[in-house]
Amino acid sequence: MSYSVGQVAGFAGVTVRTLHHYDDIGLLAASERSHAGHRRYSDADLDRLQQILFYRELGFPLDEVAALLDDPAADPRAHLRRQHELLTARIERLQKMAAAVEHAMEARKMGINLTPEERFEVFGDKDPEQYAEEAEQRWGGTEAYAESQRRAATYTKEDWKRLQAEVDVWSERYAALVAAGDPPTGAAAMDLAEEHRQHISRWFYECPYDMHRGLAEMYVSDERFKAFYDAMHPGVAEHLRDAILANAARHTS
Repeated sequence: MSYSVGQVAGFAGVTVRTLHHYDDIGLLAASERSHAGHRRYSDADLDRLQQILFYRELGFPLDEVAALLDDPAADPRAHLRRQHELLTARIERLQKMAAAVEHAMEARKMGINLTPEERFEVFGDKDPEQYAEEAEQRWGGTEAYAESQRRAATYTKEDWKRLQAEVDVWSERYAALVAAGDPPTGAAAMDLAEEHRQHISRWFYECPYDMHRGLAEMYVSDERFKAFYDAMHPGVAEHLRDAILANAARHTS
C-alpha cells in the first residue's frame, strides 16, 4: 500500500511543500515513485513521518531529528519512550502555566485590577467581586457583560474611586428620600431611579429601560441584592424597584 504526497499531507496535517522539503534534505524520502515519477509513501514512511512530527512538536531542529532517527543503534521503542517522557514533561509544564493563567484571570475578574490596599481604599470592607462568578454564569454570553468587562478592564484606581463616590452619594440621597416617606412614584424617586440607570450606562454597559426593569425585579427577588439595598435604609430595595418601574413607564409611555 502506498500513498500520494497529497494523501500524506492530509493524513499528517502538513503541507505538500513541507513533505517536498523533507524529501529534498533527505529527512523523509518517499520510498517509491509512480510511473509518472510522482512520490509514493509507504507505511514505513508514514511511521518515520510520525516520529519527525513528534520531535518537531517538541522543538527539535530538523538536523537533530535526522541524527536521532538515523542513529543505527536506536531502537524504535526507545524513540517512543523518549518522546513519551518529553511529552509528559511538557504537559506538566503546560498544566502549571494554565494554572498560573487561571489564577491571573481570577485576579483580574471584572476588570478590578487593584492591589488589596487600593481595593480597601476604594471599596472599604465591601467585596467588589462578590457576585463576579454568578454574573459571569448569568450573563457571560451577553453583549452587556462583554461591554462591562471591556470598560472595567481600562479603569484606574482613580476611576474606581470616582465610580464609588457616585454610588455613595446616590445611596445617601436615596436613603434620605425613603426615610422622608417620599413615594416611589414621585418625581424625586423617579429622578434618582433615572440616575441609577444612567450610572450603569455610563460606567458599565448601555442599560435601556427594559433591562433596568429586569434589574429592578432582581433587586427584590434576590435576597443578596435586597440586603445590599436595604442596608442603606429599610425598604429601599422595594422602593427602588417601584421607582425604576415608574421611571421606565414615564419615559416609554
